[in-house]
Amino acid sequence: MSRVDGTRMVYAVTPPDHGAERSRVVAVVVTFNRLALLQRLLDALRDVTRLDEILVVDNASTDGTTEWLASRPWDRLVETKVPVHVEHLGRNTGGAGGFHAGLETALERGADLAWLMDDDGLPQPDCLDLLLKEDDLDFWGPLVVDEADPGRLVFPIRLPGGTRVVYDLADAEAAAKGGRIDEIVIPFNGVLVTSELVKQIGLPREEFFIWGDDHEYRLRAEKAGARVATIVGAQVHHPSIGALGTPMMFGKTTYNHSPSDLKHYCMARNNLVNLREYRGPLHAAAFVVKTVWFYAFTKPSPARIRLSAQAMVAGLRGDFTGHRRFLK
Repeated sequence: MSRVDGTRMVYAVTPPDHGAERSRVVAVVVTFNRLALLQRLLDALRDVTRLDEILVVDNASTDGTTEWLASRPWDRLVETKVPVHVEHLGRNTGGAGGFHAGLETALERGADLAWLMDDDGLPQPDCLDLLLKEDDLDFWGPLVVDEADPGRLVFPIRLPGGTRVVYDLADAEAAAKGGRIDEIVIPFNGVLVTSELVKQIGLPREEFFIWGDDHEYRLRAEKAGARVATIVGAQVHHPSIGALGTPMMFGKTTYNHSPSDLKHYCMARNNLVNLREYRGPLHAAAFVVKTVWFYAFTKPSPARIRLSAQAMVAGLRGDFTGHRRFLK
């Protein structure tokens, strides 16, 4: 059946009743204009035996994703496959809005554990099984490795208790204790979160749109005392995204530069908000100085300095609408 809920169109499939013998696991997949990757992911997820349901949140895609999802007879596909529930958002709310809506719906549909992921990742067949072996965590996930070079991490890990960052799978495995690295997790790339933690800390900040919403959610979980970890044996394969930072200040540090004005605006705004709220005013001020330095000396751009200032002032004022002018 289908229903209209505000700006959402939901195609609902009645979830199966597995009783109370184990946790109900719902995968939350947020997608936007990547139909081929979404199809690949759904093909893989529908064979995961420990998964009870797949919730696809379509962020108002314009590439045929919406039509493809709406045309599929999810309630009449092979019964041995994992059932799929689709939620179409009325406008593009970014990854932050997608996970906000998806996690809310997953809990409404009785999820004990939500398995959160973007459409471009591909969990390996044993990923969920390995994650579910851990029964003393609140927020935990796999390593995200380069699908073209599985020995490399797509998202490097800064090891807890120091400044060392590992970029290779072998180094992450060597740093693990008991098969996991405690106190660090990389959301939202195949991570599990308990319904109890979500009820305690709330949903992701949908107003962030993109960039920093995942980091903020981890910081919020840690502040609440959540037990977080990365399970090094579990893996999600992911397309390479290249270097995550551009060297600056004579190679002593890096800056998250993006040619996209949308991404930069959200990064500058959201990162300043996160630093101010979780690290304090000195760290926030240091980020402002770093931004000005980067666009004054490393990649000179007066336009980017102005854009950065607009984004940061908006964040300090609590205005999270400025990014909309960059949406097509």
